[in-house]
Amino acid sequence: MRYPPAAMATITVLGAGMMGSALCVPLVDRGHDVRLVGTHLDTAIIDSLKERHVHPTLRLELPAAIRPYAAEELPAAMEGAELVVFGVSSAGIGWATETIAPFARPEVPIVMITKGLWLHEGRLAVLPDAVQRGLPEAVRRAVVPAAIAGPCIAGELARRVPTCVVVTGRDAATLARLTEVLRGPYYHVFPCADVVGAEVCAALKNAYAMGVAFGAGLHEKAGGAPGSVAMHNWESAVFAQAIREMMRIVALLGGDPLTVTGLPGVGDLDVTMNGGRTGRFGRWLGLGLGVAASIERMEGATLECLEILAVMRKGLAVYEARGELQPGELPLLRQMMAVALDGAPLEMPFERFFAG
Repeated sequence: MRYPPAAMATITVLGAGMMGSALCVPLVDRGHDVRLVGTHLDTAIIDSLKERHVHPTLRLELPAAIRPYAAEELPAAMEGAELVVFGVSSAGIGWATETIAPFARPEVPIVMITKGLWLHEGRLAVLPDAVQRGLPEAVRRAVVPAAIAGPCIAGELARRVPTCVVVTGRDAATLARLTEVLRGPYYHVFPCADVVGAEVCAALKNAYAMGVAFGAGLHEKAGGAPGSVAMHNWESAVFAQAIREMMRIVALLGGDPLTVTGLPGVGDLDVTMNGGRTGRFGRWLGLGLGVAASIERMEGATLECLEILAVMRKGLAVYEARGELQPGELPLLRQMMAVALDGAPLEMPFERFFAG
């Protein structure tokens, strides 16, 4: 794998949503040449950045050094690019791969902050593998997409709050290069060779954070206020069961269960239930608003938790049919599917937790 000799790089970020845009801040602070390309859904964001350097969703003025490009300006944004970052949601990963394919080069690594899983040929697989399969055959073996995972609230990163994440990938040279390029004074990046473990955690934490956050809504629904006496016992039990289930799923898919105990698992679950959009969504469900009303409250924000629950429902059926997973396993995940996908009553099967 060939890389630019200098530490500074020309980086093209595809996707001008909150996380893609926030990541640009530590990159320009490090001295990189950063081009932020919006999707067809990001027109208003790109226009605002071009006019005033203000990101309307982050509600923050971003550094003027970040150069915004509209979707149709991608060819110009890709000129001289030495690294490509996918900042789209999981629903847009197919579009992003197809869009970047004509510009893919063996010497240009791809790293993604997209979270999700996909069901491929009867197995649940991680998104970097999906991206690699979608690249032109001429570069497919040379470009091994990597991914960033771990606890990171976009609004905090954009405001330079110290943040610790991992970058994970299967190509050792790419991983070493990305660790050096991405890290900065307040953006601390650690290499992780367990792609499956890190990426499964990155996807599942969205669903499980919703489940933990039910507790805050239930407490408020009962007339309670935030404090030292609330539903913390309830939430902690759900959190612990979530970690157990994530470890089981990681092992099932071929990753290292211990990865769940680090930044991609415990760390990201904590930050998502406390400060992420999935935590807000779970709280509204706990309040009894129902799925449709809770989605409306999100004002168009992407809900990766619903997408991962839908994928996992299909996947679990396949694994059960092969006898690799028993119907009684993963009771918390199954209950969250029932609540968020089917509108079932919000009841936690605590008696089925922590078994075996």
